[in-house]
Amino acid sequence: MRVMKWSMIALAVSAGTSQFAMASAQDDAKGFVEDSTFGINTRALYFSRDFRNEPANGYTIVNGKRKSRAEETGLGFNALYQSGFTQGTVGFGIDLIALGGVKLDSGKGRSGTGLFPTGSDGRSQDDYSKGGGAVKFRISDTVLKIGDQYTTAPVFASDDSRLLPELPQGISITSNEIKGLKLEGGHFTSSVAQSQTYHDSLGLTKTDFVGGVYSFTPEFTGSLYYAKTEDYFRKYYGNLNWTHALSDDQSFAIDFNIYDTKSDGAGLQRAEKDGTTKLDNRAFSLQGAYTIGAHTFTLAAQKVTGDGDYGYGVDGGGTIFLANSIARSDFNAEGEKSYQARYDINMATFGIPGLSFMTRYVTGSGANTGTTSNGKEWERDIEAKYVIQSGPAKDLSLRVRQATYRSSDGVYYGSPSLDELRLIAQYPLNIL
Repeated sequence: MRVMKWSMIALAVSAGTSQFAMASAQDDAKGFVEDSTFGINTRALYFSRDFRNEPANGYTIVNGKRKSRAEETGLGFNALYQSGFTQGTVGFGIDLIALGGVKLDSGKGRSGTGLFPTGSDGRSQDDYSKGGGAVKFRISDTVLKIGDQYTTAPVFASDDSRLLPELPQGISITSNEIKGLKLEGGHFTSSVAQSQTYHDSLGLTKTDFVGGVYSFTPEFTGSLYYAKTEDYFRKYYGNLNWTHALSDDQSFAIDFNIYDTKSDGAGLQRAEKDGTTKLDNRAFSLQGAYTIGAHTFTLAAQKVTGDGDYGYGVDGGGTIFLANSIARSDFNAEGEKSYQARYDINMATFGIPGLSFMTRYVTGSGANTGTTSNGKEWERDIEAKYVIQSGPAKDLSLRVRQATYRSSDGVYYGSPSLDELRLIAQYPLNIL
């Protein structure tokens, strides 16, 4: 999940603290049906990757032939029903998830974008579906959920960067009993990958995590998490975020993230890559953003120290809350240091609400790739987004994302050069 993930932490704190009042959330329960919500998010996605100057042993399709391009278009549907909680000391409810994807355009020589399941012949499947449900219980401001559910914890986060999201299965508990503090924990035993339909498609056997986010002041928050993914690694994660309003139209924000990762058991994450070194590293990033009116200027620095890359994926494709995890690369190789410059503009200030633009550039060096100790890479991203503000198509968002990636050393899994384009149309329909 390659976005500015610090905003997710802020949203989590906001969601938790918004419930604090004299009465608990369960005291205010209106009922199983009365508090129900149902919505369908529809996403159309055109995804293209042009592999430039690809080496003979680079990106291949299943039958082993070289390909110069991956290009597909699909339509995805994400339906979510969330019941309310029954009244009483212990509230009961259910969540139901239904996901479906339809191939609109592809080809044997253009498959491999990660939008669809791919057969042994290298062709993408015409359509696919998955889903599930969870039961939930609430006492006061604490919720226990058992079953299929999306996750956003920085040590176990489901990815939603393709047509359909990952869907983990397990148990989670979230508590907002203490004002300003959100506590959560989870025990997950499988997860359905974005382009797959079967459990265990991420290779997960078990992840246990615990952590929380605390709001020291309205401007300053911190979080601390621990997770252990069986036969892969254990992780510690810490975050500090400070946002300060300088005036009515000016603000400054600082965000610091750090992961401490060490191989556990069989250490499969590293063994799958080169069969030798175990993971034992620290990955951290520091990001600062200055906003004045419609403009936001961001600078970030990121560094990986110790043995191995920052490893993630089996614990969720979104489990990388680092500043320089962006559209194509994560800049998370062993020993790598990277720097980012970013600019955002919100056109609402100029009379066009809903329209925004973003561009950023990240450069990395010092990556230990096994063939060089000074691997270099860079990426440039450009994005334009428009959200319709009113009328029958209100909340329909249209987005164009273009990424250019280059590396003379093949830092990003042996793919030295590519151009990527995504066209995304997304419409959330709230039925209940």
